[in-house]
Amino acid sequence: MPHAFVTIDTELMWRHHAAGLPPAEQIARSIDPAGVGVAFQLGLLAEHGLKACFFVDPMPALAYGLDVVKRIVAPILDAGQEVQLHLHPNWAGARAGDGGAGHARFELCDYGAAEQRDLIEGAADLLTAAGVPQPIAFRSGSYAANDDTLAALTSLGFVYDSSHNGSEAPWPSGIGLPARAIAPVVRGGLIECPVTLIEALPGRLRHFQICALSAAEMRAALDHAIRRDHAAVTIVGHGFELANRAGTRANAVHVRRFVALCQMLSDRADALPTAWYRDRPALPLGQGDAPLGPSLLRTRLREAEQLWSNLVAERAA
Repeated sequence: MPHAFVTIDTELMWRHHAAGLPPAEQIARSIDPAGVGVAFQLGLLAEHGLKACFFVDPMPALAYGLDVVKRIVAPILDAGQEVQLHLHPNWAGARAGDGGAGHARFELCDYGAAEQRDLIEGAADLLTAAGVPQPIAFRSGSYAANDDTLAALTSLGFVYDSSHNGSEAPWPSGIGLPARAIAPVVRGGLIECPVTLIEALPGRLRHFQICALSAAEMRAALDHAIRRDHAAVTIVGHGFELANRAGTRANAVHVRRFVALCQMLSDRADALPTAWYRDRPALPLGQGDAPLGPSLLRTRLREAEQLWSNLVAERAA
């Protein structure tokens, strides 16, 4: 049967650092915005008996100190959920209080092989210093990875990567797999678990992310994976995306989607159990799993919902 990886990319948002907000406010708007952030998500996951992986970026510790990362990972670990490694390399050049003037290159795939290895190794050290078990899974910020990334991860003992996102290929998602590849596959010495895609319209791919798909599209994608006996479904969320971009009020559209997703996964637990990477679930590798096919009706309904989200739910409080 397929396994579902519910993955939550969890990070300090660069926009709040660039806006010069105090560190405590950056944490609030990035990690617990408007009461619908990580704590809210942990509660819903527990209520529905679901496993989730929180990919946490520890790089802001270079600007604000390790305590920031400890405050992010502690409640996740206390809730019994998994923490693995996320990385936005621009934080390597950041300085507290400079309004974002200082930064390194933003996309990991724009670094050389040796530079990538050093960045990943340093980030892993920060994460473990914050109290997290040695990470075995990775996702690059903005899905910005290539085959050099996989080689670096393998050399550092990682088992999984989940950076391939065909809707963002060939850049910044530059791993040498077909854009439509969604099945776990051995590549570069580890297991690549691509982000699940749907084909919203003919030739137009869209990834399975809370703010990218409607509840109807998510339901159809899950049932498609079960019917076709896919190896895995990889779902993406963010600690901040159930709130508006300013982090000042809940986005009701996104909250409803996350609530609906948790219920869908709970209802399908026998056919599509959620998994942690640390479980090392038995995954059939290299299958020819294909994205859900297009539906004009589903897409147009989501576009109407998205218009409401952008015009109403995204307004600042």
